[in-house]
Amino acid sequence: MGFLLFGIFLVLLLLGVPIAVSIGVAAIFIIWKANLGITIVSPNFYSGIAKFPLLAIPLFILAGFILERCGISERLVRFANILVGERKGALAIVAVAVCVFFGGISGSGPADAAAIGAILIPAMIHEGYPRGFTAALIAGAGSTAIVVPVSIALIIYGALTNTSITTLFAAGIIPGIIAGLSLVIPAYIISVKKGYGEHRKDEKHLTLFQAFKEAFWGLLAPVIILGGLYGGVFTPTEAAVVAVFYGIFLGFVVYRTLTFKKFYEILVDSSNASAIVMLIVTLAGLFSWAASTLGTLDRISHYLLGLSSNQYAILFFINLILFIAGMLIDAISIYYIFLPIFLPIIARFHWDPIWFGVMMTFNLAIGQFTPPVAVNLYVTTHLANINIEDTFKAVIPFIVSMLIALILLAIFPEITLFIPHLFHMGS
Repeated sequence: MGFLLFGIFLVLLLLGVPIAVSIGVAAIFIIWKANLGITIVSPNFYSGIAKFPLLAIPLFILAGFILERCGISERLVRFANILVGERKGALAIVAVAVCVFFGGISGSGPADAAAIGAILIPAMIHEGYPRGFTAALIAGAGSTAIVVPVSIALIIYGALTNTSITTLFAAGIIPGIIAGLSLVIPAYIISVKKGYGEHRKDEKHLTLFQAFKEAFWGLLAPVIILGGLYGGVFTPTEAAVVAVFYGIFLGFVVYRTLTFKKFYEILVDSSNASAIVMLIVTLAGLFSWAASTLGTLDRISHYLLGLSSNQYAILFFINLILFIAGMLIDAISIYYIFLPIFLPIIARFHWDPIWFGVMMTFNLAIGQFTPPVAVNLYVTTHLANINIEDTFKAVIPFIVSMLIALILLAIFPEITLFIPHLFHMGS
């Protein structure tokens, strides 16, 4: 019965049914068919989102929308443009750098790719970058948003595993920077080799200081949010509230780019985005409960442990499963489906849950721009006005480079745990 649960889910997914619906239909059908108690659906649905840490998700989504509509992304791009200067591949470097930085505000891969892509994709195409390369690069750079703090994905992981979200955020800093570097290196090499952006002209009407002054409030956003978190001033959920009010302050007082009409539109858009995420959270939680109750997850865990007694071999299998799953399913669903399987394995080998969470999230970030189901690529190809198939060749170097970075993080946990250990942060 447990394998029928996964079978129904996969069939619906292959038929093009939305992920939330596929998960929900499979879970509810099996609960009814296996006589697990159909009345459990309603309280399970409610308990899936009635968790204080999860309140940070819609708040960070709202904060990301507000800060993006304020014009922060444009100012960050302008500042980074002048900072990098005129050279081949300069805009490619700017794209990755700004995506990594803005990821510390949005916490969402598709949101990061959309916000930065809307500005830089037309600019890069104008400077001679191919549409496929541009869409692939920004899709990859946008994926870093779920690794760097404040990551919505890490909030989900922390809530599911009862690990410190603040510590997870701290652990994500270095891997987030590594992710950015792993994209900058191939992007710059390819750009120089093929002469992309060779005739780029800088914005001469602004000095570096003027551009910095314009971008200052945007640069200050993650400093306030993360500084308050690591300083113990507020919790992640409270940090999300601070981010929302900081965005409102910038939009209405500092930049004066927001109106009440625009703010209403932001509330509508962020509500829609939050509803999609939270629906997946609740239905994926129901799916996980059904699979756990049927004993399917335990059997899969025992099977994986039976494959080898070598922890590195098991780690390889886990990352292979996550990489394949990341190409087909969104990160939130993967947490709910696979974490109950992996938790006994983490305990068996005494792996640090903070390191494992960041490594798992890094792997899922690669899935956001790896075809066939690459959410970030769908965003950027729409902005570049091309088909997703046009990016397949261009995206390969970025996938390979990110996979190499993933191997480093998997083999050397101390890279991820350096900052948490430096500041004596517990899990």
